[in-house]
Amino acid sequence: MMFGNKYKFTYDEIKIIVMALVELKNRLIEEDRYTDSVDDLLVRFMS
Repeated sequence: MMFGNKYKFTYDEIKIIVMALVELKNRLIEEDRYTDSVDDLLVRFMS
C-alpha cells in the first residue's frame, strides 16, 4: 500500500530526472526490454 509521499522538486531537478528517464527508456528499447515502469514514472513527472 502506498501512502502518497510528496516530494518537492525544482524545475531543474525535474528536467534532469525526465532526461535520465528518457535515456533509460531508449536503452531499454535498444535491448528489446519492457518500458512500462519507465513510462509510468515519466507520466508522473510530466504531470
